[in-house]
Amino acid sequence: MIKITECPRDAMQGIKTFIPTEVKVHYLNLLLKVGFDRLDFGSFVSPKYTPQMQDTADVVDLLETEGNSTTLLAIIANLRGAQDAVQFEKIGILGFPFSISESFQIRNTNSSREQSLKIVEEVSTLCSKNNKIPLVYLSMGFGNPYGDAWSLDLVADYTEKLIKLGIHEIMLSDTTGESDPEKIRQLFPFLKNSFPTISLGLHLHSAPDDTDGKLHAALDVGCTRFDAALRGFGGCPMAKDTLVGNIATERLITLLDERKIPHQLNKEAWNNAMAYSQQVFSY
Repeated sequence: MIKITECPRDAMQGIKTFIPTEVKVHYLNLLLKVGFDRLDFGSFVSPKYTPQMQDTADVVDLLETEGNSTTLLAIIANLRGAQDAVQFEKIGILGFPFSISESFQIRNTNSSREQSLKIVEEVSTLCSKNNKIPLVYLSMGFGNPYGDAWSLDLVADYTEKLIKLGIHEIMLSDTTGESDPEKIRQLFPFLKNSFPTISLGLHLHSAPDDTDGKLHAALDVGCTRFDAALRGFGGCPMAKDTLVGNIATERLITLLDERKIPHQLNKEAWNNAMAYSQQVFSY
């Protein structure tokens, strides 16, 4: 069964005009009815860098999670953010962006890779004490636009370091659209076979015309966990000036249906969320 994480946080974070809290809450509650495996709903990070997410604590209190099977996922960038996030019973997963690229790690979290590994260790321990799941996004997993070193062995080396720190949930992430079908066919099975005990998925950013090739490649090599965002909005504002959007959820679902691959999404709830997304992304 394919498991999809819907990522409205990623889709909204780069929008400069503040989306009212009540609009976010209504949208997120519509998404919670769809049946996604996880919902990347917000982040506990400095509003100086991501002002759109400054109301995450207010938002989570208003989410209708009772009787819902979707797990809430919040992004954190340091120990303080993790300490804030674990206070909320509704949140099940804390996601930390760890980059293969030193340049991007500093841009994104204001810390080096070595410093970030220490944060990962602290977050992993904190999650264990508070019954949360620590998840790491292996950012710039397919290369980077900064000229920093990248190789299959380097990705595997950092994956092994993360596992030793207690991380068993990893999303191989293409932050700036560096991946292509050939790289996906090489890297994903290489990591999956090298570290068979981890839960490994893909968080891909892509130009719309390149989406199908990447998704077909991912499915061909056995990926069963995907991040996506309605209408393909999003991108990391810390990565570079031009945002590279997310994989569009609707394209992923259409492709799964075409290949007769099962998923458990409620199409009526999906249509309602899709319709309301026009209002959300008009700001």
